[in-house]
Amino acid sequence: MTALVILSRGNCGLSRCITRYLVAMAVADLLVVLVAIIIQQINFIYLFAYFLFKSPLCAVILVLQLVTSHCSVWFTVAFTFDRYVAICCEKLRKQYCTDRTATVVLATAAAGGVAVSVPWFFAVDPRRCVPTAEYMTSPAWASYEFFLIIINPLSPIGLIMLFNALTVRYINAANRVRRELRCNGHSPKDPEVEKRRKSMILLFALSTNFILLWIPHVVHSTKWQKENYFYTDKYFSTPIYILQQFGFMLRMLSICTNTCIYALTQRRFREQLKSGLKYLITLTGQIYK
Repeated sequence: MTALVILSRGNCGLSRCITRYLVAMAVADLLVVLVAIIIQQINFIYLFAYFLFKSPLCAVILVLQLVTSHCSVWFTVAFTFDRYVAICCEKLRKQYCTDRTATVVLATAAAGGVAVSVPWFFAVDPRRCVPTAEYMTSPAWASYEFFLIIINPLSPIGLIMLFNALTVRYINAANRVRRELRCNGHSPKDPEVEKRRKSMILLFALSTNFILLWIPHVVHSTKWQKENYFYTDKYFSTPIYILQQFGFMLRMLSICTNTCIYALTQRRFREQLKSGLKYLITLTGQIYK
């Protein structure tokens, strides 16, 4: 929420295009926390709000969980591609890296997330909030779940690795040329090279964070697609159930850290965050006085 407020104000020294992507990522991450963690995960296991179990709202919540997860991941992919174009594609940069293009790309990603998630509504018996018999036995549903794994996260992982690898290769090549032009590497420290080095570190951090935190979920979804997905065995402590919950926790952590990794590397964002904290501390002190 804090990242969303700061980014929405537009005082972080970022272009409107970058701000558009970061705000969209922050909104998607916030919705993931609300739908997948608070409404679904915590409620289904601990709170027992029965009206959510005995009505079509159960199926709607599952669909919303998938939609928000897809949006969060594919918004990250879209932003990674935007940064690849901005750094590596000089001719395409002016046409692609615009506020309008960002809006179209984000809207398309969101529409795609809705389209691939809607079939989940028909996999649930709304009277009991459990999977239908057809879902448990049909080869079509098994194929659909395998398709979902490809859409999210296998394809995003592959695309993020590809775009980052191309970006790092371009930066390394540009750095070699720059060093050769600056007296064969015997010149003082080059600020531009240092800036590019930090960009590569950021790209590697994002890729590693995303891939490592999604691996347990990918393993579970590939091997045990339908194993306790609806938490009918909430207290079942087998290794499969533990892997499922561990993968879910790391997947949610991955989704919620992307915006923070991008935003906290920006000096102006950190300044805005410090100013906000100082204001809250001052306001709290005045209230207590």
